[in-house]
Amino acid sequence: MKHSITKNFKAYVLVTLVLLLIGIGSMIAQGFNLGIDFEGGNIIDVSFEHPITVAEVRTVMEKHDLSNSIIQLDITDDASSSKGVIIRTGIIDDTTRQSILNDLQNTIGNYDVNRIEQVGATVGSELVRQAVIAIAISWLLMIIYITVRFELRFAIAAILALMIDVLMVISWFAFFHLEIDSSFVAALLTVIGFSVNGTIVLYDRIRENLKSHRPNESLTELVDNSIMQCLTRTLYTNFMVLFTVASIMIFGGETIRNFAFAMFVGFSSGLYTSIFLAGPMWKILKEKY
Repeated sequence: MKHSITKNFKAYVLVTLVLLLIGIGSMIAQGFNLGIDFEGGNIIDVSFEHPITVAEVRTVMEKHDLSNSIIQLDITDDASSSKGVIIRTGIIDDTTRQSILNDLQNTIGNYDVNRIEQVGATVGSELVRQAVIAIAISWLLMIIYITVRFELRFAIAAILALMIDVLMVISWFAFFHLEIDSSFVAALLTVIGFSVNGTIVLYDRIRENLKSHRPNESLTELVDNSIMQCLTRTLYTNFMVLFTVASIMIFGGETIRNFAFAMFVGFSSGLYTSIFLAGPMWKILKEKY
């Protein structure tokens, strides 16, 4: 017997709710691990007399229990080493900051200070506001586009699927207590832009099948057939992207690992929602409204 995705919609919703509740429980229990972009912190920008590596700087930061600091080289010719380095830490006092500067000199060598700044929490709250606005605008534009291109019911179902994808990323970042910084916002916007593709392809197929809709064919059958017609394309496209993102996550280094993880979770959720949720949600809206 042919498996009906639409008839088993409640089971797929249950799986989604379980995964989201695990993450939401983590949010309540331990909160978010906000980076200096949102919570505030310190920026130390220095130039050494000779090229250094990220590993050398991280060794110094680990002595001060700041191993999660963001370390960026001022890349010129050699991507693995540079004279210039920017260190972003959480909130530290003047004594700790001076101790770090002393250890950098004693361990690595002499340097010139380019800048030392403190990023206040007010800057972080502004970034949160801008991030929320950016996501809201992206959803609004998608609603307008999908409504014009298809119809409002398609747009509502697509945005609901995207909300699940975004919540899934946020939930699992909370579960693993990973640091949330400005790159996390970029990852969310990337997820929103990419994940909607599979849903749009499915909705285009549903619209085409509606034109040749047989009187004896139910909406359930139409949605299931549309999903199956798009399934191979959806799986091939998404798995290739997931393999690429997984490679970045594993081999790309610590600096972009969280960014890659956010995209991996978001793209995986997008694959799931485009196959198992987007079509049935449109069908429910179609029947009720």
